[in-house]
Amino acid sequence: MNRSDILVAKIGGSTLGAHDTTLDDIVALQRRGVQPVVVHGGGPLISEWLKLLNVPTRFERGLRVTDARTLDVVVAVLAGLVNKRLVAALTAGGGRAVGLSGVDGGLFKARVLDGKLGYVGEVAEVDTRLLLDLMEDGLVPVVAPIAVEWRGEAPTKQLLNINADAAAGAVAVALAARRLVFLTDVPGIRGEDGETVTALSSARAGALTEAGVIKGGMIPKVEACLEASAAGCRSVIADGRKTGALLEAIEDRTGTVVG
Repeated sequence: MNRSDILVAKIGGSTLGAHDTTLDDIVALQRRGVQPVVVHGGGPLISEWLKLLNVPTRFERGLRVTDARTLDVVVAVLAGLVNKRLVAALTAGGGRAVGLSGVDGGLFKARVLDGKLGYVGEVAEVDTRLLLDLMEDGLVPVVAPIAVEWRGEAPTKQLLNINADAAAGAVAVALAARRLVFLTDVPGIRGEDGETVTALSSARAGALTEAGVIKGGMIPKVEACLEASAAGCRSVIADGRKTGALLEAIEDRTGTVVG
């Protein structure tokens, strides 16, 4: 497999169910010889289920604080409902996909990010062998951002909630992917004047974050893009609700190129 053909597409929870064309684009790209890997979120659906179960929720710097009750809902929604719906939709569209999480096959080695956030982890290492094997077999891996906590060189039984943006960035870097595309519910990164910028340097990203222009859930997206860009991956944030957004993003015809 030529790794220069690998595309990591992060589908945001904000666009899931919005009847966008992202999944059709993924199938079309696979038929062209591109090797897509999908990493997905599911935040709005998690929030819906937490509300139904009367479980309070709050965020710190765009990350969901995750206690034991919240973690159960996060795992059930991400690795269950969202993941399998995406696989079903890709299959119905003529693609071949397999759903998994960062737990499966030891895909993600993770550690606790910050005790104040509870069971929230960060990816310390991605074992790409499973992803590469699946792509070699003509399958699109669809990855839910759940991981097992590792302590030292050994895994524990503890599951961790991983921010999907950070997970997508880690996967792109580990695979030496050619492109990383974040599909969300905004046209791209907005500048100080509120207009979408076509390109965003690391320095300007830092300034916009410091000024509060880049905030909330956009912070981990930009951070992941900058890390992937530093590793040689072309990183774009684009509006997943726009018809053909993924196809346009890989040609730099929409969204914001970061890095």
